Amino acid sequence: MIDIDLIRKDPNLVRTALEKRESKISLDRIVELDKRRRELIGDVEKRRNQRNDVAKQIGKMRASGQDTTELQAQSTELKNAMANAEAELASTESELQAAAAELPNIPDDRVVAGGKENNQVVKVFGEQPKLPAKPLDHVEMSSRLGLVDHERGAKLSGSGFWIYKGWGAALEWALIDFFNREHFADGYTFLLPPHMLLDQCGFAAGQFPKFREDVFHIKTDEDQRHRFLLPTAETAILNVYRDEILDQSALPIKAFAYTPCYRREAGTYRTEERGTIRGHQFNKVEMFQFTTPEDGEKALAELVRKAETLMEKLGLHYRTSQLAAGDTSASMAMTYDVEVWIPSIGIYKEVSSASWAKEYQARRANIRYRPEGKKGTAFIHTLNASGLATSRLLPAILEQHQRDDGSLNVPEPLRAWLGTSVIEPGKPPKATRAL
Repeated sequence: MIDIDLIRKDPNLVRTALEKRESKISLDRIVELDKRRRELIGDVEKRRNQRNDVAKQIGKMRASGQDTTELQAQSTELKNAMANAEAELASTESELQAAAAELPNIPDDRVVAGGKENNQVVKVFGEQPKLPAKPLDHVEMSSRLGLVDHERGAKLSGSGFWIYKGWGAALEWALIDFFNREHFADGYTFLLPPHMLLDQCGFAAGQFPKFREDVFHIKTDEDQRHRFLLPTAETAILNVYRDEILDQSALPIKAFAYTPCYRREAGTYRTEERGTIRGHQFNKVEMFQFTTPEDGEKALAELVRKAETLMEKLGLHYRTSQLAAGDTSASMAMTYDVEVWIPSIGIYKEVSSASWAKEYQARRANIRYRPEGKKGTAFIHTLNASGLATSRLLPAILEQHQRDDGSLNVPEPLRAWLGTSVIEPGKPPKATRAL
């Protein structure tokens, strides 16, 4: 959430910054509500002081045996007026909170204006791989090797779902295991959070209220709190420290989590998003950092590099892009996408977004820290990055590592888990029975 003090002091600065996202946002209502809120705070305090003064007068008059009827009526009148002002204050604060919660984060000064057409490629790793004379796309490769069953997945859950099986399930799990081992070795705390979260979690992450319809909601009884299925582990990890004050000596806090991710993904699927490239449920390992403002830049660089390193160890051609303001998530001030090359569709697809929310999420989640040598508290900075999402990696691995005979070269980090360096058509894992 954007600091209300900043909006009050320099609304033009905030408005200009938000316009980089290609959206016209009016701050007039927020400024008006903030002004009224401060007026009401003064009014309530004034009436409270007046009522206290009257109470003192009543006490003195009663001690001397004087009639206090008139002052008691005045006290009652002040009490009622104060109650009305407090009710209006509560309503105004609620409306102000709701209006401010709709605002996206202010982009970092280095983020260029505009949409995805203005994204800037900052790194390219390797070259586009040399493919067989008659290359197969990932859907054909998956079918040939018996990795994914889309028809039975749809039979179980409808369109946008699939079943990994045999070597496919083994590849998927080997990827997740590889990522988990890498992050664990780097000193990140391993978390396995709940998949069902309370609404406060969605608000803190900046997904609610604006993107409330993007998630799957769970029907609950009237006496139960509402829950939803997490769209990303970021939503869970952020809220681990919601409403807490951390010691600076504990920062940075580095964590990662493996979870499936559940998203409604409204709209039709494009031809380029066949197979496992886009669906309602996919697996992802998420990295997260809680830092001081001074360490935010360093943390972002670390997260980007960790995602890139995983791609390089898998032997995949990719590029890294700094996103323009209009293509950056509403909660984030700066984002770098690591994008893998998928030959059959001739485009790069994002497999990790490394993002810096600065204090935007911390304000919503009320996560603060005690700066050493200073009085009071300050909001921490939060950062996250996929490390990595698998549903687009598998298509890239199938296409970039395919062999002339239709078999697959298994990336080196996955070979120990799979027990082979090559997956061939018609040769399922020895310990796996076909479904």
